[in-house]
Amino acid sequence: MSAQPKDTLDKLLSLLGFPATIEEHKIEDGIFLDVKAEDSGRLIGRQGQTLSDLQYITNRLLFQQDQTVPKVTVDVSGYRAQARESLVKKIQEAAEKVRRWGDPVELEPMSAFDRRVVHQTLRDDPDIETQSIELEGTDKKAMLLRSKH
Repeated sequence: MSAQPKDTLDKLLSLLGFPATIEEHKIEDGIFLDVKAEDSGRLIGRQGQTLSDLQYITNRLLFQQDQTVPKVTVDVSGYRAQARESLVKKIQEAAEKVRRWGDPVELEPMSAFDRRVVHQTLRDDPDIETQSIELEGTDKKAMLLRSKH
């Protein structure tokens, strides 16, 4: 039996006491599930942490049912799109500082998902290179932007 991403997430949310409507869309690298719920703030959590956990659990449940299931991205009330837009703006401002002053710029610690956004945003930039760096004494990683020249 193949895994059903929308049904799996719907059942999970229902068991957690969050009635919701879910729209499923196919995207470039998998499936996008857009959740609309009354208590969206609790589903998103502080800095999107609950949303990230929800996405992780959904993918684990699906993978247990079918190891060929595409990766699922979960969003609640457009949070990820808005957060990504804000992150891209911050990345572009940091890249501009590197261009203007030539000094490397270190961005705050971020999730693997956000670090990937940084790499993708600047991968075709002829002037800026990106690097994930581990922060000493923690398991967190930050991004370093610096001039290629």
